Amino acid sequence: MTTLGQVIAGLEPVAQGWRGIVPETWLQGRTAYGGLSAALALHAAMGADADLPPLRSALVAFVGPLSGAITVRAEVLRRGRNAAFVQADVSGEAGLGLRATFVFMRAVESAVDHRAGSTPGVAVPGPADTVMRGHPAVAFSQHFEMVERQEAGPAEWLRWVRLTDRTGVDPLVALIAVADCLPPVALKLLGRPAPVSSMTWQLNLLGEAPVTQDGWWLLRSASDYARAGSSSQAMAIWAADGTPVAEQMQSVAVFA
Repeated sequence: MTTLGQVIAGLEPVAQGWRGIVPETWLQGRTAYGGLSAALALHAAMGADADLPPLRSALVAFVGPLSGAITVRAEVLRRGRNAAFVQADVSGEAGLGLRATFVFMRAVESAVDHRAGSTPGVAVPGPADTVMRGHPAVAFSQHFEMVERQEAGPAEWLRWVRLTDRTGVDPLVALIAVADCLPPVALKLLGRPAPVSSMTWQLNLLGEAPVTQDGWWLLRSASDYARAGSSSQAMAIWAADGTPVAEQMQSVAVFA
């Protein structure tokens, strides 16, 4: 299988961007796995300007399907004293497939220091745990290792996830690739496979340079609303030591 690092290394410079290929092993149905597309967009955005501050937020719109040959372009929309906004587009034969806006911002002095929330009390994967290597029918999932936590509720996923091969991948790019890995919560509510499509995704990082142990990240997705073909889900990521890493929100279309 072509690893994420190999996909990135295979990008070739073209006018105002990069040209690459989405391998079949990175597909999710008829389109590229969203985490891969977003990871490629972030990779391009991080190279759009010199000495960018830490990534703070990502706003991603999944506009259309992506497969086969793709082009990735990134441009700085604005760079101020503290923050930089970078837009990245990933396009394929069918046109624009993904548009992302990444916000990079340095730490600034602030009188506000508020940190709330709790970490799920679940153990880090160990030798006694059963490690899943994705699902054979879902091509991209073979690139990830997962450990299920049965404490999750009926409208919730709670899994440890890691990218199996992280060679040659920036840690933040690898994290973005992992962050979208859980199935939509609507599928758990349905209790069966069904056509679904992520529409929008926002990710807010809660620190400057998240790190974890052995590549494991604890991912949680939960939904309070799924009806009329639309599902809204809140998502979160923790490092192996329990440090909160990111908060997320995603809108998913459900065709069932």
